Amino acid sequence: MACLLMAYAQKKPKINDNKKAVIASVESQAQQLTALSDQIWAYEEIAFQEFQSSKALSDYAEAQGFRVSRGVAGIPTAFTAEYGSGEPVIGILGEFDALPGISQKAVPTKEPRNVGAPGHGCGHNLFGVASLGAATAIKELIEKGALQGTVRFYGTPAEEKFFGKLWMIREGLFDDVDICMDWHPSAETKASVQTGLALVDFIVEFEGQAAHASSDPWNGRSASDALELYASGINYYREHIRPTVRIHYHIQDGGQVVNVVPDYARLWVRVRDTKREGMEKVWKQVERMAEGAAILANVDYKVSLVSGVHEVLVNRTGASALQANLEYLGPITYTEQEQSFAKKIQQSTGSERVGIESAINPLEETLENPIGGSTDVGDVSYVVPTIRLSATTAPKGTPWHSWAVVACSGMSIGHKGMHYAAKALSMTMVDLFENAKLRENMKAEFKERKGDYAYKGIIPEGPPPIEAAN
Repeated sequence: MACLLMAYAQKKPKINDNKKAVIASVESQAQQLTALSDQIWAYEEIAFQEFQSSKALSDYAEAQGFRVSRGVAGIPTAFTAEYGSGEPVIGILGEFDALPGISQKAVPTKEPRNVGAPGHGCGHNLFGVASLGAATAIKELIEKGALQGTVRFYGTPAEEKFFGKLWMIREGLFDDVDICMDWHPSAETKASVQTGLALVDFIVEFEGQAAHASSDPWNGRSASDALELYASGINYYREHIRPTVRIHYHIQDGGQVVNVVPDYARLWVRVRDTKREGMEKVWKQVERMAEGAAILANVDYKVSLVSGVHEVLVNRTGASALQANLEYLGPITYTEQEQSFAKKIQQSTGSERVGIESAINPLEETLENPIGGSTDVGDVSYVVPTIRLSATTAPKGTPWHSWAVVACSGMSIGHKGMHYAAKALSMTMVDLFENAKLRENMKAEFKERKGDYAYKGIIPEGPPPIEAAN
């Protein structure tokens, strides 16, 4: 390790005073940022219910001198925080919602803080805080006159469900942004240049006729029969879809008691693919299958769009600028205690006990069909050129969206990744403010990759589904 660090020190490029200043700013904020992330970690609030988390972040922004607008786009927990004036306008995204049912203490074995409660199994308690820390570092340079333009932090709720950014885009909140920054907690540190998966969510409901399940079932028309037939149809269909496609469903209501023929059933369906076009083709077929199930069970059916997201439109020009800053910062280093914690996490989850590392590898190639998850950052990337970062906040092999990530997000492994992300993001934002040519080249790549596609968000008409979250 000593040899590796020495090699990094010898290879480090020089950085200018503004980059040194943002690194120093993040370090000076470190204690406050850690406390703020731990607050949000303990609030453990899910989609569209992040009232305390949103307030904690927006209050911090206001205390730093940002102009804060709360409740934007018709979402009580969405907000923006802005400083400066004029061009360029550089945006940075922050998330803060948790996941249901995975509450966990900051210990390396499964032990809920509050049984059945949510937990930050995607590290979003770290996400919004690091981005706001980076925005604050830039704000200080604008305030001093060292940079010119506007920095804007976006407090974006409901990324895990409903996808709040879609409504913020629809309200025009990104229309004047030149470049946007984004990061996500991860098991490795790198510039993110993979597209992720496009996705759509919809609800399928079946309505029939209730009856006594024993004395007169012939008078009933079972909604749960339709649900089972529909689910079976989806599972048979899996053989005939491309390997890049994923179909998930969650049965939300399959009937209430065993001795009643259910007159209502409902399930949440999700379709993904690496390309929006492929996802849409499967989506429409899976919707059509609901009619077939309804006919077989002699019931009525209804399909309702929830929302959907685009795959990420990668910008390698911006990623290259970020990569240079990662190479300057070098890998995150860990104590023996942190390595021990990481290995216990790996042991508890059945992964290889290799500890945690944060090597800075060369910028990877963008794959045609990557595996992975989905994010509403994809939609932002279709309206403004976007740079994305992954920073290590949990050891490799850790199951994401699990108690193990919650544990790491509430202790020093997560905190170190958060501080690192804030530095890398703010350094790259310095590049964006100072280098007009970089911005122009990013916009040129954005235009080329987007082609003639006219972006349209996959959301229904009307307000955000706030009531559905309660």
